[in-house]
Amino acid sequence: MKKEMSTFDVRAVVEEMQELVGSYVDKVFHWGDGNVLLRINVQGQGKRELFFKKKKWLYLAQEKPETPQMPSSFASYARKQIGNSRINAVTQVGFDRIVDVELSSRESPIHLIFEIFGGGNVLLVTEGKILNCIVQKSWRHRQVRPGAEHSMPAGRFDPTQADEGGFLAAVKDSDSDLVRTLATAANLGGQYAEEVCLRSGIGKNTMLSELDAQALSVVYREMRALIDEVIGTRSPTVYKDDEKMVDVSPVLLRSNASLEQEMRDSFSIALDEYVSQLQDDEEKAIVDPQIQKLERRIESQRETIHNYQEEAVAFKAKADSIYTNYQQVTELLKVLDEQSRKLDWDKLKAGAMKIPFVRSIDPSKNTVVAILDEMDVPLDYREGPDSNASILYQKGKDIGEKSKRAETALKETELQRDRRLKGLAKKEAERSDAKPTKQFWFERYKWFVTSSGKLVMGGRDAKTNDQLVKKHLKESDVYVHADVHGAPSIVIKDGRDAGEDDLREAATFALAQSKAWTSCFAEGAAYWVTPDQVSKTPQPGEFVPRGAFIVRGKRNYLYHLPVELAVGEVEYEGARKIMCAPASLIRKRAQRYVVIRPSKEKRGKQVANLAREFQVPEEELGRILPPGNFDVAERKGFKEE
Repeated sequence: MKKEMSTFDVRAVVEEMQELVGSYVDKVFHWGDGNVLLRINVQGQGKRELFFKKKKWLYLAQEKPETPQMPSSFASYARKQIGNSRINAVTQVGFDRIVDVELSSRESPIHLIFEIFGGGNVLLVTEGKILNCIVQKSWRHRQVRPGAEHSMPAGRFDPTQADEGGFLAAVKDSDSDLVRTLATAANLGGQYAEEVCLRSGIGKNTMLSELDAQALSVVYREMRALIDEVIGTRSPTVYKDDEKMVDVSPVLLRSNASLEQEMRDSFSIALDEYVSQLQDDEEKAIVDPQIQKLERRIESQRETIHNYQEEAVAFKAKADSIYTNYQQVTELLKVLDEQSRKLDWDKLKAGAMKIPFVRSIDPSKNTVVAILDEMDVPLDYREGPDSNASILYQKGKDIGEKSKRAETALKETELQRDRRLKGLAKKEAERSDAKPTKQFWFERYKWFVTSSGKLVMGGRDAKTNDQLVKKHLKESDVYVHADVHGAPSIVIKDGRDAGEDDLREAATFALAQSKAWTSCFAEGAAYWVTPDQVSKTPQPGEFVPRGAFIVRGKRNYLYHLPVELAVGEVEYEGARKIMCAPASLIRKRAQRYVVIRPSKEKRGKQVANLAREFQVPEEELGRILPPGNFDVAERKGFKEE
């Protein structure tokens, strides 16, 4: 499924946004995980919603999403700067995932810039200075923060502007196959590179070196036709597999011919539908911390690769600028080299800074920064122009190698994520078979039913300990507590006439649900008392913390209680229930059960396995189990037996 916008998607949205030119910004909203919404007054149409969702989807929304009542600091600032301003122009910067919305203001124009890559960002820029942004970042070659000089990421090859000669020059040095060359050198991206290969009738794995001029001419014509279709006619399409949207594109793609295809009136409508479904799927999905961690790593690796590619392009452009300004560079290097041997550093600096195209000079390192083709180009004036160009080319090549290694690491991370997702899909399928059992009021507490049918309840934490005793401990009940600090309060309903088995079962339950379990005790003791012996009122000088009670008078102890429980399938009031109780009880009442004991085994995997075997949700099973890790010591009644 599509996880982000391509450069072609961005171009299609920009073409549709041309209807906003001449309109006025009404209000700006910003909330959540990087959501930014512009309400725009469009003459003759009313209000339109330009939505930048989660910093990676930009489109004209069909309906206004739910927005916060209180504006964020970014929204408040943006409203002051661009509220009621006129939209002068909407452009895609080069053929990158950057959209520049130029707005009028009282002084100089303000640019609202959407960066739809590397985690996403929104910037307000005027006169080359960043006024504000929703995310602050720093790289070696670029600073994104309020007050910093704004510079666009280094431009990449723009296939929308290239003639056939420019296209051939961009791909001629490739030592890769056709699809990878089109995706990277021609800047088409993977999906559209495959589409061009398919439309050209040339195998995507064909090495570029094997293609003659005629074949490359065919590739160029098909690429050009695809670009013209995206910019001009467009046929926005959503693709479905088994009634579920799996892709969306501004033009009909032959590479998606096997999928069900549905046309939409605009690409924004198609994106709106697709992104809404994507959000629904994310909300329904099982939350897996490991997958979330891998997704964050993938996002970071993609951003790193993008930055490496920018740097590589920038170094190459600077090296190229030396040759386009060869005579000027030669004279500069010659003069500085000669003067550096005659003058001290201060005089050398003073003289160099009088040269119009010199940005700075550092005599301690024999370097000068020259302004060539509007770029700052570092030069070593002890070397000639060819040597300086070679140094820059090599730096670009080194960065390119880093980019390739980063791409390899990205593929490995994506592979790990995909393997994890497959396991999660299996888990989801298993979870769909799990049906929660009938819920009873007492399940807000730990619980079980004794051999004689008496309900036993225990607190889960300090809050439910207090609630249990205050609301449910009556004169006819019995209070049970393990002889362990911090153990939960246990109540046997109608326990005044409880037999020995009932009392021992409740005491065993109280011990197992305490820290005796997490401490891996083999056995322990517990006691029972009557309700009138239990008090929350301390004596002078005493303090009773939340969830704790004072027990006065004789305590009736039970010793050598096993720290052991069992989980079994029982019937309660005609309903199927999964109950966790002392093993002696479960063995008598359940046909299917497992006996569990304290262990160092990880709890999560064990809970998942038991939930699958009993066919109940993990959440339901987890709530009845004792604290800490456990191991299965005995099992009965399952299919594998």
